[in-house]
Amino acid sequence: MSEHAPRIEGHCDDRFRAVRAAFEENFRERGELGAAVTVLHDGEKVVDLWGGWADAARSRPWERETLVNVWSTTKGPTALCAHLLADRALLDLDAPVALYWPEFAAAGKEAVPVRQLLSHRAGLAGLREPHTLAELYDWELTCARLAATEPWWEPGTQSGYHAMTYGFLVGEVIRRITGQLPGEFLHQEITGPLGIDFTIGLPEKEAGRAAELVHPPAAAASEQAAIFAQMQPVALAALINPITRAADANTAAWRAAELPAANGHGTARAVAALYGILAGRGEYAGRRVLSPEAAERVREGQGSCRDLVLGVGFEHDTEVALGLWLSGRNGSYGPNPRAFGHDGFGGSCGMADPEAGISLGYVMNRMGPHIADDPRKMALIDALYRSVGQPD
Repeated sequence: MSEHAPRIEGHCDDRFRAVRAAFEENFRERGELGAAVTVLHDGEKVVDLWGGWADAARSRPWERETLVNVWSTTKGPTALCAHLLADRALLDLDAPVALYWPEFAAAGKEAVPVRQLLSHRAGLAGLREPHTLAELYDWELTCARLAATEPWWEPGTQSGYHAMTYGFLVGEVIRRITGQLPGEFLHQEITGPLGIDFTIGLPEKEAGRAAELVHPPAAAASEQAAIFAQMQPVALAALINPITRAADANTAAWRAAELPAANGHGTARAVAALYGILAGRGEYAGRRVLSPEAAERVREGQGSCRDLVLGVGFEHDTEVALGLWLSGRNGSYGPNPRAFGHDGFGGSCGMADPEAGISLGYVMNRMGPHIADDPRKMALIDALYRSVGQPD
């Protein structure tokens, strides 16, 4: 097995052979180390591939059941929890956050509605005061600081990616309603009953299945530094307060924490399943999850704009729906502007297109420098749309 062409395991329906070709090219041409991709089409698993290495030393092959931290691809499952509560009439997305979380009303936030948390429009993209990684692991402290924080901009007027704060903001509303942190609620209500191999955080007993996240090559890291150099204070607060690196996600402390914006662990199979549920599959494994009305609400656009945090990464304005990003003019999730998904720091992705009947999960362990639309992800999505007969 050569370094540039590892053996690819799994299966791929012949109609989707372009996806397999793109997956193989990621290893040969785009620096892939270890990865997996799964595609569901009309509820059927048509692509389920994995290959490469689960560690930097290339001593552990990537296996069928290898798990990996997917960073912000976690936000989709966290949003799913909120939409499930809304579907059950336990959460009103237009109600003030303070109705569920009274302390949140501080610093002029008493009227901010829940939908602005889901759509990154609440003005709380990052904390204003320095916040360490150890403090990030403290749920009560981080939520208290967010509740006291003054928004960076007038809530509702535009979006600014809430990279880490999203999980605490949406997650605390979930906790106030259910008495459970998002990870426990997700497991009890969705992933546990449906047998979906995805957790927020990682139980210690599963650590042996986890892939090692690997820093991008030096040249790629320099490219990332150049991107950060262009950013405004609110963007820096969102992305580097605190600084999080690939190596942090390999630690026991990270895995033990509740970070519903960033430390979901799963397989590509699990990511494809969860984003398929968000796309409105009436049933999964024989069980109804979201009503058709709730699934349509998931991708209800909240207004396009130049995002205050991620704006430098896109050619066109972007639009956030209620927890997911719409494909829009940038084509981040294919040619259907109402397809949706979420990227994870370094490259991972979950996406779905209800009109095309597809969902995709892509996970990997070698981090890339791109904030969004990693070339490996885009190659897979382009190939997927060619396979279903739509131009990329």
